[in-house]
Formats: sequence, C-alpha cells, structure tokens
Amino acid sequence: MLQNLNKPVVLTYSQRSVDRASSDANLNLQCSSLAAISDIAEVILVGHADSDDLFCNVIQGTKVRKMHTSRRDAFKPINSKPIAKIFPDKIQFLKHYNVKNKNKVRLDLSFEEKVGLLKFHPGQNPDILDYYIKNKYRGLILEMGALGHVATKRAHLGWTKKLKEVQEKGLVVCATSQCIYGRVDPLVYSNGRELQKTGIIYLKDMHSETAFVKLGWVLGHKDWTKSKIKEKMLENISKEFNERLEE
Repeated sequence: MLQNLNKPVVLTYSQRSVDRASSDANLNLQCSSLAAISDIAEVILVGHADSDDLFCNVIQGTKVRKMHTSRRDAFKPINSKPIAKIFPDKIQFLKHYNVKNKNKVRLDLSFEEKVGLLKFHPGQNPDILDYYIKNKYRGLILEMGALGHVATKRAHLGWTKKLKEVQEKGLVVCATSQCIYGRVDPLVYSNGRELQKTGIIYLKDMHSETAFVKLGWVLGHKDWTKSKIKEKMLENISKEFNERLEE
C-alpha cells in the first residue's frame, strides 16, 4: 500500500510488560529507534534476536512470522535472513535492502475484505468451497500440503472438479504451503499438475499470511482483469518472493 517507499517504517513488540524486570521492551525500543533513523527504506520488524538482551534482528515485513507464543525472539525471518543485526549503538547489515531516497510516496489503499484463508486437511469435503461462493467471496488462499497438494482422487473426496467450478464462478484461488519453509511447486507430482490446470495461482515461497493480505490488496482493484490479477499476484512487489531460498 506504500508505493515508492522512501524511509523506514518500523514495527516492534513486547512479549513482557514494561513494568516487569524481565521485560524485552527496552532493548526493542532502543533498536527500533536506531532503525527508524537508518537508511533502510522498507517496512521492517525489529525485535529480539534471541532470548538474551544483546541485539535485535531487522526483518522484512513480508518475510516475518511469529513462531513462538511467549519467547522474546518470537518473530523469525522465513525463507530469508534478517536485513541486519541491530545493537543499541550500531547496525550490522547482513544483506541488500532498499535505501532511503527522495521518492514521493504514493498511497494505494485499495483492499477487498471478501478474501478467505482455508487450511486443507485429509478427508475434507470440497463442498466447503460453496460457502465462499454463497457469501460472495472474491478470493481464497488455500493452504495446501507440502509442495501444493489437496486430494484429487474421487474416492478420497477429490477437489479438482470443485476447484475448477468455483473459479469459473469468479473465485480467485491461490495456493500456499502448510509447511513453514520451502516453496510450492505443482509440477513435481501428477496431482499437482492436475490441480494447476484448474487455474489455481501457485505463490512460490510466499507464506500464507502475506498471501492473504496481498490478495486482498490486489482484488481491491476492481477494474483489474483475471489475467492482471494473476500477473500482480506473481509480481515481486515487496520482496515477498525469493528467486533462491536461503537456509
């Protein structure tokens, strides 16, 4: 939504209340303040890198995920590494980032609320997709198994026919993986190739939360055609994709 970003946009958090001796708020705020006056022109999250009060990680907003309910270092980069390590008095950069500039930021606040996120499980009836058609949803992120699979054999409640049907009725269906790391790839196994032929958009290594927000933003542009929607979902707008995965 922030086009041509020219300065840092910093998010942070606290896992423990600031009135507790064990609070993580102090270090997170110090490091976030340093990030806010840095030359990083991206949306970033800053927070503890481990359970000690030594330094924080600077993580891209599109590649971060909360991985623990209560640890200080709850937020981790997924399929990526931090932009930087940040200490209260210095920043140690680890990879390339967009640099502060004189661009004029343009707001694109379009957003479609009728977007769903559905996790597939074995034995799940594909008729659940009728709910999204009945309630006039425009898009769905389908969180599939492993490389991007759901059941396809009729004897096991196959989804192929129903997925094709709902897409023909206008529902945009995108595929992500239930796995935290790696990427979807429909070409490895035959049922993946079968599912891809229905028109599903496979979203590489984008994780589901990012995909959910991106699809809402893309579908917010009511004048975009079906081919334009697919083009935008597969365009690397805010580093939500990696060409190569980092360990």
